[in-house]
Amino acid sequence: MSGASLRARLASVSYGWVPATAGFLCLLAGALDIVGAIFPHMRRGRIHTLTVALPGAVSTLATAASLITGVLMVMLAHALRRRKRRAWRAVVVLLPVGAVLQALRWHEHGPAVITVVLFVLLLVARRQFYALSDPRTRRRAVWNFLALGVFSVGAGLLILGAHPKTEIGDPSWADRLRHVAYGLVGIEGPVHYASDRTADLVYFSLAGLGLLTACTTIYLALRPSVLSPHLGEEDERRLRALLERHGRQDSLGYFALRRDKNVIFSASGKAAVAYRVVSGVMLASGDPIGDVEAWPGAIREFMETAARHAWVPAVMGCSETGGEVWTREAGLAALEIGDEAIVDTKEFTLQGRAMRNVRQMVNRIERAGYTCRMRRVRDLPDAEKAEIRHAADSWRGTETERGFSMALGRFGDATDGDCVVVTAHKMPDTDDDPHDSGIRAILHFVPWGPDGISLDLMRRDREADPGLNELLIVHALRQAPEHGISTVSLNFAMFRAALARGERLGAGPVLRVWRGLLLFLSRWFQIESLYKFNGKFQPRWEPRFLVYPTARDLPRISVAALQAEAFLTLSWPTPRWPGKRDRTPTDAPVVAETPPAATTRTPAP
Repeated sequence: MSGASLRARLASVSYGWVPATAGFLCLLAGALDIVGAIFPHMRRGRIHTLTVALPGAVSTLATAASLITGVLMVMLAHALRRRKRRAWRAVVVLLPVGAVLQALRWHEHGPAVITVVLFVLLLVARRQFYALSDPRTRRRAVWNFLALGVFSVGAGLLILGAHPKTEIGDPSWADRLRHVAYGLVGIEGPVHYASDRTADLVYFSLAGLGLLTACTTIYLALRPSVLSPHLGEEDERRLRALLERHGRQDSLGYFALRRDKNVIFSASGKAAVAYRVVSGVMLASGDPIGDVEAWPGAIREFMETAARHAWVPAVMGCSETGGEVWTREAGLAALEIGDEAIVDTKEFTLQGRAMRNVRQMVNRIERAGYTCRMRRVRDLPDAEKAEIRHAADSWRGTETERGFSMALGRFGDATDGDCVVVTAHKMPDTDDDPHDSGIRAILHFVPWGPDGISLDLMRRDREADPGLNELLIVHALRQAPEHGISTVSLNFAMFRAALARGERLGAGPVLRVWRGLLLFLSRWFQIESLYKFNGKFQPRWEPRFLVYPTARDLPRISVAALQAEAFLTLSWPTPRWPGKRDRTPTDAPVVAETPPAATTRTPAP
């Protein structure tokens, strides 16, 4: 599909309401089919009057077919709402079948009318259904088998219980479950009926549900699997070339080099957007990479790709400049979600009353015997890289690797030689482990243009003295000019502006209530703690934004963002491969006297 053709379709607003309406009607028609097939008193219609003329198998097969059609319609409703072309084709085929079955089965024509209206609507507005299918993996087959299996067992028990007058004896729940299990694979079970018609109906319905579960699972399992998001070598090379020329524009630019992201380039190749598709949301992070003049071209490519697949476009953590371009070029809305703490190293000092707490803390830790070293990753020997990698793994506060928009996801890679690592050391009191180099805490920064660095990872030994984070950051800020670094980006503070404005004199009631809610949530999520910790170093605050299409998309985007950052895991656990890292430290830097807990620069929920 060409870009011009796609824009022409998107420009047509006369039938823009059709997909949502069609999805609802499809769901309603499917639900009516299921209800009518399961409960006998809903089937008092023309087929009841034709029972004498028609063979019993015809009527029972019609009811079983109606049940299967209803289940398929319910399964396709969401895809139809998302403008999926394959779902449109399937529903157009199923609707005539459902209409015939409904006209025979129901005395009134209400459900059949719904089906006919939906059929006409889909034909008239067929151009609204242009979206390609979502990429899936074979894992989808497992979920399909489990979900449809549970539904089939539940529906089978309802079908059995809907015919108490024709049951022979009083079968137990165990007998009913066995009968359903046998029936799903086409075998007669221990429950018997006085009426052959009822027995046939139960048999065909259960066999149909089992066949549907088996066929859809086999289809999904045999489909060609799609690889997970992956940044190829050529795409990475092109991104690095753009960062070499334009990397100073965004402190999050280097994180586009995560290898579990996809990237889309403008037609000119002068700009690119890194993204990942999560739960139907095409989620970009940070600003576009490259020449600002070429950003609109990359944004257009991004939006057209999202439209082709009916993905919800969203951007997490873009700057104010990036947000302005996104909203202007793509017609999206923006919401401020927090601030990034940035320190100018030439202006940083420990002098003054405002820095007294940090100054005292650093002096105390240094007197305890801790020392720090700041080096480029390319200057580290391989053995020390492995030791730092092992220490970071052992100090991680969660089993799941976190990070997406503000994390690189690796340490010590040969291509990341310009990254900066700051380590805190203290030799152990005993010589029990001669291989212990005394590493007690780690900071890892990624490049931000030629003279800046951006925090990626902050970890420390849980048994080390509190205050190591402050010592590491102060050492990094002091030593940065010697490495040609003038600007350092520290942690990201969610909703910092609301916390700061809400405590000021004259704050309105709405702002105070919002701040109170954030303080309440800070008991579980590090919202206030990161704000206060960042504020210790007297940074300047740069706002970051979430860009989204409409307010009704925000819940879905929020869930997708939580999944991308690994705060919410809805999929099967994945193995932890050696070398993967995030910026999640293992201690909460609220005040140095508090015990260690997990914190992260990654946007927290």
